[in-house]
Amino acid sequence: MLTFHVVTLFPESLESYLNASIVKRAQERGAISIKYYNPRDFAQADKKSLMTYSERRVDNRPYGGGPGMVIEAMPVIRAIDAAVGKKKGKSKVKIVFFSPAGKQFSNEIAETYKKFTDIVFICGRYEGIDARIKKAFPMTDISIGEYVLTGGELPAMVMIDAITRRISGVLGDDLSIEESRIASPDVYTRPEVIEFKKKKYRVPKVLLSGDHKKIEEWKVGRKK
Repeated sequence: MLTFHVVTLFPESLESYLNASIVKRAQERGAISIKYYNPRDFAQADKKSLMTYSERRVDNRPYGGGPGMVIEAMPVIRAIDAAVGKKKGKSKVKIVFFSPAGKQFSNEIAETYKKFTDIVFICGRYEGIDARIKKAFPMTDISIGEYVLTGGELPAMVMIDAITRRISGVLGDDLSIEESRIASPDVYTRPEVIEFKKKKYRVPKVLLSGDHKKIEEWKVGRKK
């Protein structure tokens, strides 16, 4: 079983998506497991001040100046250690740090990542996370696109989805993985003709022909 460990200040932002549809079924079947680690749970609270949970500080001003706040290293380091610090066979553990400057995520990367037993996703917020976490644990910088997001939660969901669907049996039929077969970006289903505002829209005739060779040629042409 592949276990995803998500280090995030906002686990609730992932749960609604990851507890639905195919990813939910993958968890129910035991193909994957998803665990969350909130850095606030690993912050050293000052007992004398009687701080509440929400008051536990996990961020601070950046050295060298600049706007915004930076997430402190130690709460994140402790969270990672709680996830995989005692794992045997650490060659099967992968730690991912989301960064716009990271390697572009792809189907090829998703395919190689499904071999791990544990994948840790570090979800940054604010102005980022103290870079010393990368000295405490070896990790790989990954980007899901040439843009900047508010946090790493969306990239984590993207990677969990893309990796999970490539695990044998998760989709029911492995041929459902579009990139492993000839598939068109356009798909159609019943009825053959629909009408909207007095205009009729039809399924392409080739898909109704029963000629598999022509259908495959049509799909190849649509992908270009």
